[in-house]
Amino acid sequence: MPNIVKYGGYSLLLLAGILAPLVIYPVFLMKALCFALFACAFNLLLGYTGLLSFGHAAFFGTAGYIAGYLIKQSSFGPGLGILSGTLAAGALGLVVGNLVIRRQGIYFSMITLALAQLIYFLYLQASFTGGEDGLQAIPRGRLFWFINLENDLTLYYVVLAIFLGGTLLVYRTIHSPFGQVLKAIRENEARAISLGYDVNRYKLMAFVLSATLSGLAGATKALVFTFVTLTDAHWHTSGDVVLMSLLGGMGSVSGPIVGAFSIVTLENELSDKVGSFVTVIIGAIFMVCVLVFRSGIVGEVSTLYRRVVGQREQ
Repeated sequence: MPNIVKYGGYSLLLLAGILAPLVIYPVFLMKALCFALFACAFNLLLGYTGLLSFGHAAFFGTAGYIAGYLIKQSSFGPGLGILSGTLAAGALGLVVGNLVIRRQGIYFSMITLALAQLIYFLYLQASFTGGEDGLQAIPRGRLFWFINLENDLTLYYVVLAIFLGGTLLVYRTIHSPFGQVLKAIRENEARAISLGYDVNRYKLMAFVLSATLSGLAGATKALVFTFVTLTDAHWHTSGDVVLMSLLGGMGSVSGPIVGAFSIVTLENELSDKVGSFVTVIIGAIFMVCVLVFRSGIVGEVSTLYRRVVGQREQ
């Protein structure tokens, strides 16, 4: 019975995703899906490995710049551009990961933040990024020479497929033996070491995978909006993805997705009404969530569901 409910729920969500652009603006949905994938990638590192990175915007922005530049200046197709940006983010993750993975706690977080800021200022000065003006007028083009991505509805289904593919990869990772080792490292790193696991190697692999999927989200977002700005590589974006993961609920696949959709919806609905004050409102919501709903939206709903089911069985 639980499996029927589980897969039935997945089927309903997939159907909702397919029908959503018929009633909701597709560009808004694509933005939410990109940030949802970004949050899932970040949660793989924080929720399942216990590593808090404050510099994931570096991978998100790097992939966007590389993909956008290659599509615009080198006549790369959108598919090859997204792939190149994703691989560039993964390569950067390998370099950064090797520098930071031997540190723990606040030291790990601060080093990732410092390196991300170095990358941000590099993009600020680099000519190919457009500096403060950003990289603009990125052509969407055609995927596989016949799928016209200039159409928002067509592009939405491509973005949905990318999101589902990335989320499925995260799901399979955390439910694999590799994912179980990551959970063991999160719960008790010393015990994982005593069992003979090369902890640093596992953490590096998780870091690179998280960076790669973050890059996939960033490259896809660049194609959706046809521009990349310094905001994509700024520490504020790193803070947003932390907020999305914590608000939705760490340690679950659906938590970051719910958190990302919640934050993007709040920003979209409130930015025109209250302007920059929207950050204060989101901050207040975050404080309430941390103080009252410690396990996030999904965690609290799951706990309530188990209580109700338990009471019925009794």
